Amino acid sequence: MLTCVGNDYSYDEVFSRQVEALARPGDVVVAFTTSGRSANVVSALRAARDNGAVTMLFGGGDGGPARAHADHALLVPSGTTARIQEMHTLLLHVISEMVDAWAAREEPTA
Repeated sequence: MLTCVGNDYSYDEVFSRQVEALARPGDVVVAFTTSGRSANVVSALRAARDNGAVTMLFGGGDGGPARAHADHALLVPSGTTARIQEMHTLLLHVISEMVDAWAAREEPTA
């Protein structure tokens, strides 16, 4: 998929083409970008909204241009890529644990 879209369209569309094909109203599309400036991530969020999906951004700093296309954003207030990615990993684990507890109808430990 990556090379097909990259070669036939543009690498700026490698995610949005997939989102256009797969995302439906009621779905949640989650995007990760440390700067919020990745054109392919911004394009994917835009496509998700166009398809009626809820958009969630894991970003850094102020979220950059991607923030404008996110219904929900978890932003790490840093400009250091490593710190942003470390926090994204932690946040993803905490959210996953909470979703697991919700699905099992248990009290989350986080």
